[in-house]
Amino acid sequence: MAEAAYKTITVKPLAPHLGAEIHGLDLSQPMSNAQFDDLHTAFLKHHVIFFRDQTLTPEQHLAFGRRWGTLNIHPYVKSMAGHPEILEIIKEPTERINFGGGWHSDMSFLEVPALGSILHAIEVPEVGGDTLFASQYAAWDALSPGLKATLEGLRAIHSAAEEYGAGGASSKKRASMDSEVVGDEVPEYEHPVVRTHPETGRKGLYINPAFTLRFAGWTKKESRPLLEYLFEVCRREVYTCRFRWQPGSIAMWDNRCVWHYALNDYHGARRHMRRVTVNGDVVR
Repeated sequence: MAEAAYKTITVKPLAPHLGAEIHGLDLSQPMSNAQFDDLHTAFLKHHVIFFRDQTLTPEQHLAFGRRWGTLNIHPYVKSMAGHPEILEIIKEPTERINFGGGWHSDMSFLEVPALGSILHAIEVPEVGGDTLFASQYAAWDALSPGLKATLEGLRAIHSAAEEYGAGGASSKKRASMDSEVVGDEVPEYEHPVVRTHPETGRKGLYINPAFTLRFAGWTKKESRPLLEYLFEVCRREVYTCRFRWQPGSIAMWDNRCVWHYALNDYHGARRHMRRVTVNGDVVR
């Protein structure tokens, strides 16, 4: 859709496959239906949308999230005090491991994964700490007809075991965020490898290195070569955009068709973000 079609906002695309900055909205204020309709259109077209210079209280952040749906309470990470639907994502200057420091799709380890995530920058380093985003529509479109035919019938097993299970527990190395190690009984759920977006009807790959363990009915060893090839396609630079944070910046991305990666290149500096996650629907 051309930019001129928007009646209440200005949309400036950032990259060919995904990403656009939105201008003309103050997200701390109630949004009209016309504004939301324009924003929703931009979200579906660009898959990740960005806002600058937004000052939101936790209550305003939650109100914006609720325009999109019900909100998630993370099953493993302690929430902001008094606001169970908000995650405080903090890396202190003394820490070496960040939150989200690898390509992934938020909450794919749930039976009903997330629709989208809304991240608000409170404090950011002077240099570094950018976030990368990758289009999984573009990854799917890049595959050969033969490989597409193979993948159409496959399902994959997703789990948070590598991050929050006893065998992984990398989350416990982040001192500033209180994460629960849940032992060996971390749930596993099957999702189609090829996801049809419930609103656009477009197909995209729905696997990711953080939470996809193997193909259903396959062993990990059998799954690894094909998964690694697909992961390589999914993160190709040509299908990405990169966002430089400033205090007050907001990003909202569509977990149904987008990967993201929080770069961990700002050791010695503090980064403080707040995230609200919108619940989605069953993967089909």
